[in-house]
Amino acid sequence: MARIKGVDIPNNKRSEIALTYIYGIGRSLSGKILKDAKVDLNKKAGELTNEELVRIRDEVNKYTTEGDLRREVNMNIKTKMEINSYQGTRHKKGLPVRGQRTNRNARTRKGKGKTIANKKK
Repeated sequence: MARIKGVDIPNNKRSEIALTYIYGIGRSLSGKILKDAKVDLNKKAGELTNEELVRIRDEVNKYTTEGDLRREVNMNIKTKMEINSYQGTRHKKGLPVRGQRTNRNARTRKGKGKTIANKKK
């Protein structure tokens, strides 16, 4: 198993898909990275040579990924909370941030439903 940016890349998947296991790298960016590193997209991650892995690591290091990106995102959220922006207050309350309705769904953000006494009439 190859390690890139501290993440184990699965051997049995295509290299394009395997790179998406790194936080901050999606399908389009993984394709761009492999193209710049001159590696075949369809080659399995287990079949990559050490030379190819080094080229991929060099390309991945050009982008903000993993711990740095997580830290940056969390700092952005904290900043919004500190300046009391609308999104910051939604983060504080644990409600959906991007304009979704809350009277019907939003269980992912709000958590398990709470029963209210005498609601049924």
